[in-house]
Amino acid sequence: MRIAIGSFPVALMLAAALPLCARQESSTPPPVTFTAQQDQQNMMEQLGIKALRPGPSGNENAPNHANYDESKANPYPDIPDPLTMNDGAKATTAQIWWKRRRPEIVEMYSKYVYGFVPENVPEVTWTVRAVDHEFIGFTPVLAKDLIGTADNASYPAISVKMHMTLVTPANAKGPVPVLIMFGPAGFPNPNEPRGEELDRLNDAMKALLLKQDPSLEDVLAAHPAWEPFKASPLFQMPQLNADGDPPNEWELAAAGWGFALLDPASVQADNGAGLTRGIIGLVNKGQPRTPEQWGALRAWAWGAGRALDYLETDPAVDAKHVGIEGVSRYGKAALVTMAFDQRFYMVLVGSSGKGGATLLRRNFGEAVESLTGGEYYWFDGNFMKYGASEATFGSMNPGDIPVDSNELIALCAPRLTFISYGIPEKGDAKWLDHEGSFMATVDASRVFALLGARGLEGFGDYRTAKMPPVNDGLLDGQLAWRQDDGGHTDAPNMKWFIQWADKYMSYAPQP
Repeated sequence: MRIAIGSFPVALMLAAALPLCARQESSTPPPVTFTAQQDQQNMMEQLGIKALRPGPSGNENAPNHANYDESKANPYPDIPDPLTMNDGAKATTAQIWWKRRRPEIVEMYSKYVYGFVPENVPEVTWTVRAVDHEFIGFTPVLAKDLIGTADNASYPAISVKMHMTLVTPANAKGPVPVLIMFGPAGFPNPNEPRGEELDRLNDAMKALLLKQDPSLEDVLAAHPAWEPFKASPLFQMPQLNADGDPPNEWELAAAGWGFALLDPASVQADNGAGLTRGIIGLVNKGQPRTPEQWGALRAWAWGAGRALDYLETDPAVDAKHVGIEGVSRYGKAALVTMAFDQRFYMVLVGSSGKGGATLLRRNFGEAVESLTGGEYYWFDGNFMKYGASEATFGSMNPGDIPVDSNELIALCAPRLTFISYGIPEKGDAKWLDHEGSFMATVDASRVFALLGARGLEGFGDYRTAKMPPVNDGLLDGQLAWRQDDGGHTDAPNMKWFIQWADKYMSYAPQP
């Protein structure tokens, strides 16, 4: 017997199911909506912090301006030794480093600075949205626009869709190295309709205009040469870098590399109000963080790892030679990515400052208090303790942090690590403390040497090491340093990075 939808048994089942669905929906609370100030206050209350020290001003004429006097820059002159273990013993062999010391540093960075990645982070499924044949400069490329969707079955109220665009040389004879670049994703040079295709579009648009408004017939007749859509020039010179070189993407394509544009904002918002959304919010089911949970920098690094998961499946990509790149806050994220995920082969760290390659203990320009106040959400909650002036545990300062950036750089060893800066005169502000980054890089070199790689050699103690002249790159080892004469960008260093990495990969694109 066929039962109609409105019959008693089916109607009874629907009536019984509806209240159940309602109860299930009501049992899942909506995401908490905080302002950044409310979120920060919530974390302060969890930590027992009553007041934070204000960070210095970047305005050198302000009463509370940042320190730029080198004689006052090292109030905590002794940075943690990356080769001294927590029990005081020395890591004297590569085996001790890998088995004991490196895990200690990773644990401390996770607990006190960047936060732990939760164990229940959902799986990500990648989908190719569109494929386009384009030109980057004079190089034909294949561009794939991708979406990485995080499984939100446990909390449907939040969706995370990571956006990445992968660009590889169209005529490559085999898999190519790829540099993931933090920043907006999207087709870099969309292939436009031309010739007959463009004519068809213009004819269709004119017909649509006439259908919408027949009185336009005399206007179109009076302007027979006008077309709604015009073809862009087949070739346009790009905006050149300060050193006269083409943009990063052009240089990578010309060198036979691929690159992937990964949008960090599609992983996690760059603000405190977004911490109950994005991947952090999805894992927490819309609730605020606890003190040891990850901040935005670690979330962006996690996103880069998921991008690498996809690249490992793409036959156009040499998955053993994938790198990560970023500038400023994304330079911090690139260094964090490289430090925690050992699958990455290389990193270009651009103008990263504190929270990146610059020593946290240095009192020069940007301060730890600048981070625990304004950009607290980049880090875990525990990091806020080091900017506390009044708390249930007393007060803490940068000298209390159990790790420093020399150890963050050391976590990248022995893989290819390039620390890049510009100059203040062109906009790479003194605020970033270039000297503090150089000191950290010099000290991290000891770990590279222990693992059979070359760091910055011949500089002795980091306390007395002097930065080389601008444009005098230190590119002889797996740990490299170069300060170019450009601004707040790593673009002038890209060609040097490519040449340096090609040497270690023994890579040369086949004609």
